[in-house]
Amino acid sequence: MRTIGYGVIGLGFFGEKHAEVAAALPDVELRALCTRQDDRRRQLKKRLGVARDYKDYHDLLADPDVEAVSIVTHVDQHVGPAVDALRAGKHVLLEKPMARTVAECDRIIAAAEKSDRILMVGHICRFNPRYALARERIVTGELGQIVSMYARRNIPAARSRSVLEKIGPLLGDGIHDTDLMLWMSGARIETAYALTHTVRGLPNPDLGWAMYRFHTGAIGVIEDVWFLPEGTPFRIHEHMEIIGTDGAIYIHGGDMNLVVQGRLGIDCPDTLYWPQMHGEPSGALRTELAYFVDCVAKGTKPSVVTPLEARAAVAALGAAEKSARTGKVVRVRGR
Repeated sequence: MRTIGYGVIGLGFFGEKHAEVAAALPDVELRALCTRQDDRRRQLKKRLGVARDYKDYHDLLADPDVEAVSIVTHVDQHVGPAVDALRAGKHVLLEKPMARTVAECDRIIAAAEKSDRILMVGHICRFNPRYALARERIVTGELGQIVSMYARRNIPAARSRSVLEKIGPLLGDGIHDTDLMLWMSGARIETAYALTHTVRGLPNPDLGWAMYRFHTGAIGVIEDVWFLPEGTPFRIHEHMEIIGTDGAIYIHGGDMNLVVQGRLGIDCPDTLYWPQMHGEPSGALRTELAYFVDCVAKGTKPSVVTPLEARAAVAALGAAEKSARTGKVVRVRGR
């Protein structure tokens, strides 16, 4: 496979993970990094051995040696870089959520439809083998008709404070399980009802629950509590169950499958999404980026996740957040 010149726009926690994975992939050369934070940009450029760094993403998009980019900015800053990257002829891996609103998703999709470049939204859970294997069993009809789905994705209060300055738990984490329910069931979400609760007086609620009605009659419930007790070891408390007329699947995603008790306390290192193994990044994020790069090299549109599927999850969460504000059941906006 030919070498793909790669760039990463946005170098927060997860942007750094994207950069680390891209630097480690065969047939990929991480050629450019971009963030407005000078120290952060220079630090990662040096550590990862990247040739170029940019403060303005437009300058990175003008770099002819960059063919594909990860956009890992905050969701409020997805539209501009994504649209501009597609117009500049770059292939785009855009982190989830695709955008803050359905209207913003439509702007990005319109740019992709006018371009001959690839747009893929980073719904990483579709590359988690537990969820992918579960879906394979579901599409065979082994469970019969799906009638109920429940998912939990909770994190400690100590790790959520800074995140809640920017995004709430429903859109922030509920986007994962909403997308998975759509993917697993193959059904449309018609209505949403949600409740949130604010404990610490931060810009966004500390927790949220949402209930969906699918067009098949199935019910889905997501739980996103970003307020687990202080002292809770950081991990994603992750669980999903899918009930059908002929069977059920139970997915334990982020249980304490590796516990290290040392001098500084208890640590539960990630073993699923971006672990370091034998000195290199591994896990679902590496699988996701490798899949995206392979699509770029072959000139094929990604089928594991499509832009319209990513849009559907944003539409459902938009209805859920509106429901939490109004106290009413809200119909999901389709396309």
